[in-house]
Amino acid sequence: MDTPVAIKIKTYVGYGMTDLFSSGAFAIIAAWMMYFFTNFAGLTPIQGGSILFIAKIIDTFVSPCVGYITDNIGNTRLGRRFGRRRLFLLAGAFLVYVFSLLWIPGMPWIYYLIVYIAVEIIAALVIIPWETLASEMTDDYKQRSILSAIRLFYGGFSTWLATFLPGRLFAHFGTSDSKVFFINGVIFSIIFMFALLITWSTTWERKQQPQDVPKPAQRFSLKSVFCDMASTLRIRCFRQHLTMYILSFTSLDLFYTVFIYFIIYSLKGDAILASNLLAIGIFLTGWSNALMAWAVIRYGQTRCLKICLIVSVMSFFVFGGLYLWHPLSIIPIMYATSLVYQFFKGGYVYIIWNIYPFIPDVDELVTRQRREGLFAGVMTLARKSTSALAGMLIGAVLQFAHFDATSSTQSLFTVHGITGLFFFGNVLLLLVSTVIAFRFKLSKENHQRIKEEVARLKEGGQLANTDPETKKVLHALTGLPHEKLWS
Repeated sequence: MDTPVAIKIKTYVGYGMTDLFSSGAFAIIAAWMMYFFTNFAGLTPIQGGSILFIAKIIDTFVSPCVGYITDNIGNTRLGRRFGRRRLFLLAGAFLVYVFSLLWIPGMPWIYYLIVYIAVEIIAALVIIPWETLASEMTDDYKQRSILSAIRLFYGGFSTWLATFLPGRLFAHFGTSDSKVFFINGVIFSIIFMFALLITWSTTWERKQQPQDVPKPAQRFSLKSVFCDMASTLRIRCFRQHLTMYILSFTSLDLFYTVFIYFIIYSLKGDAILASNLLAIGIFLTGWSNALMAWAVIRYGQTRCLKICLIVSVMSFFVFGGLYLWHPLSIIPIMYATSLVYQFFKGGYVYIIWNIYPFIPDVDELVTRQRREGLFAGVMTLARKSTSALAGMLIGAVLQFAHFDATSSTQSLFTVHGITGLFFFGNVLLLLVSTVIAFRFKLSKENHQRIKEEVARLKEGGQLANTDPETKKVLHALTGLPHEKLWS
């Protein structure tokens, strides 16, 4: 970055607002869509799961293309005039109304599939370019950490609103009134539109260098996109980060989708209680992000990540205990456990997202290119692919467990299926993430070494002159022989 631009308060505030859409839309989908499909749209669990699966599989081709396009559109007249990242935010602001169309009850299966595919494509067009902006605007560790914290503060607020507002609408209209979902969708579509416009108007992009974009002779093809995507997996710390991201965020999908069923059928609650339990815990996510931002800056991200993952795993053992023993004080314990889990869940979500902007710096040491859009595309592709599989699996398990949406009670076999999916699925995913976190080496200090080495090489320094201690750090982060760096 030639001349760093000072990040002012309005930029911190404006940048984060897009997470109202990024987190909010998919929090609503994760928490309520399967419930809406089975209880109000007249679909079976396997039909509902198939919609999530098919749409996200289609998006596995869309997301990489968006990442490729946003890295390359700077070569075009459109990109030079409107920017290669922020242009998509402006376009997305006028398309997010499609989200509200997803919640019209009584439509055929094909309608929901088409609309949900459109929502996924719009989300890719917005989220992938937006995720690059932290790396575009600054390379400072503290500033990127604050940007991530602000972003996830909005994400936490939007996720809280996504769980709180439907509960209030249910309380007003009744738990059997299907228009609750459409009203909720319209309200959020308006919020999303204004959020994207504010982010677009308050952020900027780095000045492109010749090596940041491919040569004009290179042409777009799916083969080139997927070859570029595969090349990102050469970076060891990215492979580790991507795995933690996939597993821990798939756990979020599983938690939010099955939690409603778990509370209603396993713990004998209702939809209002489930909404309140989610909302009261998610309300603390903003405070969690603020605390974690301070902790990450002071103690480092890897140490904090380990703590957050361990506590999150322990929370599911408490939920499992509530199902087994049903203590007299079950309601206060449910609230306390939800608070603890969602506080530390907010912590690991923040930290994992805080790590992402530093990955392209490691990649630059290997490729001598800035490929933020490509990495964002890979992460989105992996996330949506596993989310699709998770949605399909949840629908299949509910179908296998003989879930009956027309009945207020379920068989013991069905309840055991819901509980087992909720407990064992989340514990396994988070435990593997925790093991990887103990092996992850991209710390604040190691990132500083990366920056210094890239700066030295850009000034004409020789790769062979790297000091031995730095060589060890570079190998730990890239997983590549030293002679293959800066190539």
